[in-house]
Amino acid sequence: MSQESWTPDSWRSLKADQQPDWPSDGSLESALKTLSSVPPLVFAGEARDLTAALGRVADGRAFLLQAGDCAESFDAFSADSIRERLRVILQMAVVLTYSSGVPAVKVGRIAGQFAKPRSANTETIDGVELPSFRGHIVNDSSFSAEARKPDPHRLIDAYNQSASTLNLLRAFTKGGFADLDRVHKWNKEFVASSKQGQRYEKLADEIDRALQFMRATGVDPAGVPALHEVDFYTSHEALILGYEEALTRKDSLTGDYYDCSAHLVWIGERTRGLEDAHMEFTRGISNPVGCKVGPTIGTDEIVELCETLNPDRIPGRLTLISRMGADKVGDHLRPLLRAVADAGHPVVWACDPMHGNTFTSTSGRKTRHFESILDEIRGFFAAHAAEGTWPGGVHVELTGDDVTECLGGAEELLDDDLGLRYETICDPRLNARQSLELAFRVAELLSQD
Repeated sequence: MSQESWTPDSWRSLKADQQPDWPSDGSLESALKTLSSVPPLVFAGEARDLTAALGRVADGRAFLLQAGDCAESFDAFSADSIRERLRVILQMAVVLTYSSGVPAVKVGRIAGQFAKPRSANTETIDGVELPSFRGHIVNDSSFSAEARKPDPHRLIDAYNQSASTLNLLRAFTKGGFADLDRVHKWNKEFVASSKQGQRYEKLADEIDRALQFMRATGVDPAGVPALHEVDFYTSHEALILGYEEALTRKDSLTGDYYDCSAHLVWIGERTRGLEDAHMEFTRGISNPVGCKVGPTIGTDEIVELCETLNPDRIPGRLTLISRMGADKVGDHLRPLLRAVADAGHPVVWACDPMHGNTFTSTSGRKTRHFESILDEIRGFFAAHAAEGTWPGGVHVELTGDDVTECLGGAEELLDDDLGLRYETICDPRLNARQSLELAFRVAELLSQD
């Protein structure tokens, strides 16, 4: 792609929203210098492979499953938590692929999703005003003056945790954990006892029979790598631009620049100004990139956004992640789909049904209702059906743990249940049962489509 008049630091002359108020003692510069010399977290060839896979999504031949934590935590980091998040994503991907016949491109919100945009720079509790929590890459969630100070050394901590997470993900996805022969073992105990877990077990039985049939006809599944390994990619919001710049490298094969902090990075709804720093940085890297688009964007603006981020019209380069809200998706999405299609842009359209459906419950906790999440996905599919375009994927916040953060679902979580296991450090996530139920519902919509 064209990188004319672009450098990794050209964003610095433009307005950069959502950046921390870093200390002026030189510690930021020191941390960024360290990061500029560390090994890349991902490689340019892997990012190109993801672009190719997303190109198949843009062409209607695959489906994007982008899922993971709302914000990764330094405190809850463990091999178990990584495995459980991967487990539920693998389960969802199997449901989507087997039930609909459409291959799933698996992208995690993991190994770098530490920063969170905030609606206000400060928050006040009991009359005390402190800087907002911006994710563990910046400060701590504890409500104290010391904890809320932006600490540049956390940038290095985020890199180190991302490296450890990626190492484990590669071991799991290439070392046997993702083998389809283990499809039953992906069903965690507290999920297996639920209705959706039992439905998954029936699907797993069918996969077992299919593998047995292959063996009976002389086809050895052991000789088919795709049955034993999966391609799994990482992504996060490219919010803290100094961090992203420091991890940008020039590819020795192509001469293009890649942000080696993740395979895919996206611009958030709050930072997608066409003349602003986040757009400037993202337009120049050769990774596949995403951009969140909400109900305030117009048809002219979205076409200009596509021209800025993907002027060469490379299939799979750009993913537009709609986050409209269940009550707005029907009215707002169709004109955008039509405008992008008429302009000839081969984008991936994905649905983020989480962020537009967040509210504060009567208990005072931020939450989402499962039915509202489903309603937005249904509206997303309906809009694409009406316009003759491909509903390319979903982008959801989830955990593999038995949390109680989102209302509803087959277990019918109520407001009074939220306090049982409300563990998120930022936004409410679907638990493993709700995530699996969502996958079955999306698979049904895909089959109808």
